[in-house]
Amino acid sequence: MVKLAIATALLMSAFTLPMHAANTMMKCDDASMMKAQSDVDAMTGPMAKEKKAMASKEMMMAKESMKAKKMDDCKMHMDKAMKSMGKM
Repeated sequence: MVKLAIATALLMSAFTLPMHAANTMMKCDDASMMKAQSDVDAMTGPMAKEKKAMASKEMMMAKESMKAKKMDDCKMHMDKAMKSMGKM
């Protein structure tokens, strides 16, 4: 009985994990870009210098992807920027 409950819980989590991961991706729109850029600009301190440089690079690539209408690439770069800032 306990094994069945554990197996059911594992099976349910296997189906909900991909849905959760899809919802955590950033949107590639002007509002999200502005919010992310303001978060990058707000990073200060000597420890954040390298993280800020990486996040800025990813934001630049996200903007280029957005201009080229490559939304999947844009979302990927936005996510990388957020991860490099420690937001995800």
